Order: sequence, then structure tokens, then C-alpha cells
Amino acid sequence: MAKPYIRYTDGWKYQLDEDYSCATGIQGHAAATSYITLELDGNLTIKAGYAWDGPSGPTIDSKDFMRGSLVHDSLYQLIRDKHIPESLRDDADALLRKQCEEDGMWSVRAWWVYKAVRAFGKDAVGKGGKHPVLYAPYKPKKETLELEDKA
Repeated sequence: MAKPYIRYTDGWKYQLDEDYSCATGIQGHAAATSYITLELDGNLTIKAGYAWDGPSGPTIDSKDFMRGSLVHDSLYQLIRDKHIPESLRDDADALLRKQCEEDGMWSVRAWWVYKAVRAFGKDAVGKGGKHPVLYAPYKPKKETLELEDKA
């Protein structure tokens, strides 16, 4: 029987249309989720269907920022979900800057992007980076949710 409501998360703007792989330079750490795989050699693969929010902050979602934001968001997700250590945040931030510059971003803007994630990115790898589960058109009562979870 169909439920009279849906569960979803808010905050995603983009969805990857095909698998993407790149070298990250982050070696010695392996992690795997439904959509993200980081291999010991530093190769990162993000599967088609992965959703991310694009560039964050007071910025423009420009083409020279999209690949970097995809890779950066996936690495932050691995950190946030404790698949890799938070000490790798520095590497993820540096890779964002590098990829933005490789994709044609003006180096001064890439530097500002890097400085912004260094200053404000810590919250995104902590509890604040999680997207809450929402319900529509209403949130069922706790008892209903518990019964459905058992079914």
C-alpha cells in the first residue's frame, strides 16, 4: 500500500548525470558509500545520481566552479560521515582551488574560494552539514513511523 506522504531531503541543486572519476592526491585512505568511492591510491569515483548543492556561499554557480564543487562536496560528505578523517579537509579545500583553476577560474577568485572554505567549511563537515529528512504533505505521527520502520 502506498504511503500518503513522501520523505525527502532539501538542499540539493544538481545531480550527476554520469559517473565521474579523478585523482585527488589523497592517498592511504579508502572509503565507499552508495555514490562515492575513494581508493587507497587517491582515485575518487562519484556515481551517476549523486546530488550536491553546488558552490556554497555568496558566489555564482559558474561552469569553472561546478567540477570542483562536486568533488569538494563528495569529500566533505566522506569526512562528515566519518569514512575519512577530518584532517583531510585541508586536502579537499586545496583540491577545490586546483580544480577551479584548471577549469578556467581566475586565480584570484579561486584563492578567495579557497580562503572561504578554509574559514567557513568546518561547519559543513560537522553536524551542521547534514540535510534533515522532510515530509510532504505532512509528517506522520511518531507511532506511524515506528510501525512503518518495522514493516
